[in-house]
Amino acid sequence: MAWDWDKLQEQRKKASGGDAGPPPNVNEIFQKFKGFKGFKGKLPGGTTLIILLIILLYLGSTSVYTVAVDEVGMVQRFGKYVRMTQPGLNFKLPNGIEKVSKVKVRYVFKEEFGFRTVEAAARSRFASSAPYEDESLMLTGDLNVAVVPWIVQFRINDPYNYLFKVRNVRGTLRDLSESTMRLVVGDRSINEVISKREEIANQAQELLQKELDEAETGIKVVTIEMKKTNVPEPVQPSFNEVNQAVQEKERMIYEAREQYNKVIPAAKGDAEKTIRGAEGYALDRVNRAQGDATRFEELYNEYTKAEDVTRRRLYLEAMQDIMPKMGEKYIVDAEQKNFLPLLNLGRPQGGTK
Repeated sequence: MAWDWDKLQEQRKKASGGDAGPPPNVNEIFQKFKGFKGFKGKLPGGTTLIILLIILLYLGSTSVYTVAVDEVGMVQRFGKYVRMTQPGLNFKLPNGIEKVSKVKVRYVFKEEFGFRTVEAAARSRFASSAPYEDESLMLTGDLNVAVVPWIVQFRINDPYNYLFKVRNVRGTLRDLSESTMRLVVGDRSINEVISKREEIANQAQELLQKELDEAETGIKVVTIEMKKTNVPEPVQPSFNEVNQAVQEKERMIYEAREQYNKVIPAAKGDAEKTIRGAEGYALDRVNRAQGDATRFEELYNEYTKAEDVTRRRLYLEAMQDIMPKMGEKYIVDAEQKNFLPLLNLGRPQGGTK
């Protein structure tokens, strides 16, 4: 006998005097069937038919599934992987036989180390880093302690390895990322860790990807972003003093080099000038000595040829050099007896001294 849901709802409304409320369960429906006049006793095969319909509906609903555009479906039959389905409407065997796991292969995930994002927005809010300092506290190569927070962004490029090769892939990623970052930071000084974050991030990304590939995690690292690196707060004042001392040292070294560049070239120039002057003076003295020696030899050769003439010539040349250097000169005859008349020869006439 046919029946419809609307009539049943109207009967319930009339009986209760209000809204129908929630729909009846299966037992209530069976009781309604039994209460209809057209049935005598149990409906033959009715319960079995309803159960079969429910089972068919369940099996049909669990055999159809949808994969989003950024996902793939990984189908397992009795726990064994059998195929991968693409985005769209797909079909599988009912639950209990086949199971589908959806993996986002185009979505970029991220893992944060040393801090946590509470609310992501235009101006993101971050949780206090105090509970996560164990992740970011690291020992540098020069035995200093640094606080190094960072973010790992990654995608799933191999869904099979991601689901079936490694248990707790996200935990493995965090462990490998932390060990890789500690390895890179441990090879650098505290100043390099603070000032060369991009270089450290690139090196850590390369090493982390190698470790993830060896572990067959199916993860592709997109980027590693280093946040502000610093020293722990208790040692911050001492670290600032050290930086100031280093800056003062660098300033003094710069000033010393500047002074060195001024004084040393000038001293080298003076030394070169003195050396060149001494060399010139030595060359001049040598040349003069050689010239005098050559001249003396030539005079001696002439003297040996004509002694009287040469002697007279030398005497005249010497007097030629000496006479101009003398002041007033008085030439006295050998027969002159009195010098008085000659004393006033150089004075003007009628003048007094």
